[in-house]
Amino acid sequence: MSEVVFRIREVRRARYAVAAVFAVHGAVTGSFATRVPWIQDHAGVSAGQLGLALAFPALGASVAMPLAGRLSHRFGARTALRALLALWTLSLVLPSLAPNLPALCLALFTYGAASGVSDVAMNALGVEVENRLDKSIMSGLHGMWSAGALTGSAAGTLAAHLGADARLHHALAALVLTTAGVVVCRWVLDLQPAEDEDPPPRFALPPRSAVLIGAVGFCAVFAEGASLDWSAVYLRDRLDTSAGLAAACTTGFTLTMAVARFVGDKVVDRFGAVRSVRVGGVLAAAGGVLIVAGGHPAVAMAGFAAMGLGIAVVVPLCFAAAGRSGSNPSLAIAGVATITYTSGLIAPSAIGGLAQATSLVVSFGLVTVLACGLVAFAPVLRSGDRRERATPARAKAPVPDPRP
Repeated sequence: MSEVVFRIREVRRARYAVAAVFAVHGAVTGSFATRVPWIQDHAGVSAGQLGLALAFPALGASVAMPLAGRLSHRFGARTALRALLALWTLSLVLPSLAPNLPALCLALFTYGAASGVSDVAMNALGVEVENRLDKSIMSGLHGMWSAGALTGSAAGTLAAHLGADARLHHALAALVLTTAGVVVCRWVLDLQPAEDEDPPPRFALPPRSAVLIGAVGFCAVFAEGASLDWSAVYLRDRLDTSAGLAAACTTGFTLTMAVARFVGDKVVDRFGAVRSVRVGGVLAAAGGVLIVAGGHPAVAMAGFAAMGLGIAVVVPLCFAAAGRSGSNPSLAIAGVATITYTSGLIAPSAIGGLAQATSLVVSFGLVTVLACGLVAFAPVLRSGDRRERATPARAKAPVPDPRP
């Protein structure tokens, strides 16, 4: 009995540790985003050149993500995550050091690669903890990432307001976050491969299951990217609101997503992944209709809030489903992450290009159609749905996993 109690405590402790890892990861993103104007001025690049440079993080992440599984296999999950998370937090200092466009592109490529490979490693461990607890936690973990991003953003906003040099700001932030990451990684699960288990390939195409699951994530992340980057513009240009009210719409959308992710696990445990995504898709599509058809700022803001609520739990559930969809969870998670990163990369420019050719109303009509895709494609998450796969006995009495 004491051994069982120890295992339960170990898994619960690992849950809090991996939640802290997600928060640290998000804090790096928030810290970087707030100092982009300073980095642009320091590198001496135009708006167009900055847009080009900001494509490199997604490129770096896409290249590096498949390596996460091999690194975890060789060094163990805990050691690999500790090193990869430290690489990510330390890479925060690179963009602010870049003196020109080529250096900035290289710095952001490295920054993105570190982000992607650590992202896959921490999501794989999060899925393993969820499996052992036998209840949904991935939505809450991604909520912690959002909380970390908001914290990093708040600190960066303060630094920018004080006129602090971004090189100093990011060096101090990297030191604090690296220390925190090294400490909390002591308590994540230390998964080791079986002696006869072959290492995953260095590079491989994602499995078919990951592509289908990634399609669901693509729809959600496209809506998220469009709303984050264009909601304020939509209210200002389309509905003629003040800059303050337009900015409040974006902030409200972000907070809505964060709050929804923190409560999303209870919803998923109650209704399952497929039904949760279907209902979320209906809510997001309804929000899109309010955005497109509503002619009043309050209606549009309600639409963006509904959009945030509807898509909040989709990406966490996609990672959870990918981690259970085959014999190589890291490869499947890397495949889903690559697709979602790609969606986040193309969404802002696609919305802008379509708006230039037609109007923002048509652009968000496309977002609404993709939100309907969540309803149509939700069943691909069924094979990875913990609730639907669990037997009644296991659902009532989870059994701790005996593996170390």
